[in-house]
Amino acid sequence: MAITLTDAAAERVKAFLDNRGKGIGLRLGIKTSGCSGMAYVLEFIDEISEADEVFETHGLKIIVDAKSLLYIDGTELDYGKEGLNEGFKFNNPNVKDQCGCGESFTV
Repeated sequence: MAITLTDAAAERVKAFLDNRGKGIGLRLGIKTSGCSGMAYVLEFIDEISEADEVFETHGLKIIVDAKSLLYIDGTELDYGKEGLNEGFKFNNPNVKDQCGCGESFTV
């Protein structure tokens, strides 16, 4: 499987990288957090390590460490606006449950 971006997410990532002025891609990972156990982490990076998996979509590199890939393989990253709120949304087929606020999940 792979990590993919919707058109809206790809446009937003490209805009962030352009505004940042540097960077080779977006790192997507997880960390232990929240009431359900895991939370997503997004960061723009300048280097890829040997242990990273690299997925290319929409001309962008999505970088995932091996540990995180176990939990997010097959995830589609979307971006949207709802009223005054905007942000990235994770469509992860591995999620079994998530907390009420949507900040953390479990597989």
